Amino acid sequence: MATPPSKGITVPASLLILTAAAAFLLFLLLPSLSPSSSNAPSLSCPTTAATVAATTRPPDPISPTPDDIAWLKSQLARNSIQEPPSSPAAWHSLRKGINPRTRAQQLEDLRRFKGVSHYEGDDAGNHTALPCPGELLVEEHHSNYGEPWAGGRDVFEFLAAAARLAPADHVLEIGCGTLRVGLHFIRYLDAARFHCLERDELSLMAALRYELPSQGLLHKRPLILRGEDMEFDRFGSDVVYDLIYASAVFLHMPDALVWEGLERLSGRLKPEKGRIFVSHNIKFCSRLGGDVCTERLSKLGLESVGKHTHDSLLFNHYEIWFEFRKMA
Repeated sequence: MATPPSKGITVPASLLILTAAAAFLLFLLLPSLSPSSSNAPSLSCPTTAATVAATTRPPDPISPTPDDIAWLKSQLARNSIQEPPSSPAAWHSLRKGINPRTRAQQLEDLRRFKGVSHYEGDDAGNHTALPCPGELLVEEHHSNYGEPWAGGRDVFEFLAAAARLAPADHVLEIGCGTLRVGLHFIRYLDAARFHCLERDELSLMAALRYELPSQGLLHKRPLILRGEDMEFDRFGSDVVYDLIYASAVFLHMPDALVWEGLERLSGRLKPEKGRIFVSHNIKFCSRLGGDVCTERLSKLGLESVGKHTHDSLLFNHYEIWFEFRKMA
């Protein structure tokens, strides 16, 4: 039997044209029917400013809080850390390690053996970008201050809090030594905001060749200059400081040089906020007598704010500081 022919559906050409036209018209109308772009969520990448705002974090706290202290004590208890030994023999009995050594023994080992693994001959100088003397590597300079190295953190915490310091502020230290205090300011401040005038070559060597690179602070670019001439223009003629301090420095200088320095510093102090702090004593002032000192400070546009003490976090010690500011 023959198969009947299939009956296909025939669509008129005019209907196809009308359908295509309607689809095109709907395509054109869709944007106007959707919610406004201001209300619609953006799928684009955030701007650079937004990215910076999202990733910028506030500066670290200057001082530990009572909660911080309580947390540390809880960690000591959690790990069964007993009270420290009271005798050298007891301390020595706790010393463990691959090869526990004193600083003097470490230095001798470096001189004799150069380290556990090291390069020899012509190849020795090709692998160390900043060769450092052994005396600095064993941190002998940490014992140059007559008190623990940790006291530098105490000084930073007091001065930064007293001066209401912000990371964008400028700080000048007169006599920063090996950066016992300065390291903490450099870490806290924005790049290039810490300046120092120091005269001692060994201190500068320790600061520049060991402390800054070993603490990972080379990117902070502090401006540290050698000199004892009170020539602060070397730091830039237009720089004004939020904080200027001298820790155990002025008491070793002739009074005339201290007054010369104060005269030059008075014009470098930021109005209202700027502060000068001097540690230990102000014999350059007290030797003149109270009224005479006040008058001489006044001629420089400075006035005394008062005397402060602050306690150490880690050992039984306090320091005395004298505060000065520009006159209103």
